[in-house]
Formats: sequence, structure tokens, C-alpha cells
Amino acid sequence: MPDIATDITRAAKDLASVAKDATYVVIGAGVLGIQRLQVERHQLTKLLSGTNPGLGDRVTAVRSDLAGTIQDVDAKVDQLMDRVEDMIERVEGVLAPFEERLPTQARDLAKQAHLQAKEARTQLRTLRPTAAA
Repeated sequence: MPDIATDITRAAKDLASVAKDATYVVIGAGVLGIQRLQVERHQLTKLLSGTNPGLGDRVTAVRSDLAGTIQDVDAKVDQLMDRVEDMIERVEGVLAPFEERLPTQARDLAKQAHLQAKEARTQLRTLRPTAAA
């Protein structure tokens, strides 16, 4: 009959050997997994670094186009404001003779309206955002 103590010792040694082998397998799988992740990271870095210079050039081009467009819009707004200013002056010039015929109180109100309109136009010009701002 085999000795129980010997069987337990042999079973414990076998169990320790299996646990040791399992530990080596787990550690090896972990090392392989980390290496695989490093390879994937390296490939992704190469892929992204290859596209970044083109992206930077495109962003620079878009910024340049946008700055030019803003300057064009500012110029158009200035032209439009000048035209509106001219039209207002013409209308005021046509209405001026009629204002002379108005009663004193109405004439004073018309002059106040002209002053407020001029002040409003001046404020609009100073508040308009520009590319330089």
C-alpha cells in the first residue's frame, strides 16, 4: 500500500508544478499582449504622423482663405455703408426745403431726428467688427 504522506507530497509537488507552469503561461501571454500593443501603437503613430503634415497645410490654407473672406466682407460692408450714407444725404437734401416750411416745433423735432440719425450712423461705424480687431 502506498504511503499517504508520499502521495500528498507528490500531489503537492505536481500542484506546485502546474501552478508554476500556469504562472509562466499567464506571464508569457501578458508579455506577448504588451508587445502586440506596442506594435499596434507604433503602426498607429506612423499612420498618424504621415497624415498630420497635410492636415496642417490644409488648416493653414483654410485660415488664409477665411482671413481673405473676412477682409472682402469688411470691404463690402464699408461700400454698403457709404452707399447708405449717400442715400441718406440725398434724402435729407431733398427734404430740407420742406423742413424750412414746417412750424417751429416740427422743424426742431426734425433737426433732432437728423442729429440722432447721424449719431447712430457714427456709432454703427465704430462698433462694426473688422479683421484687424
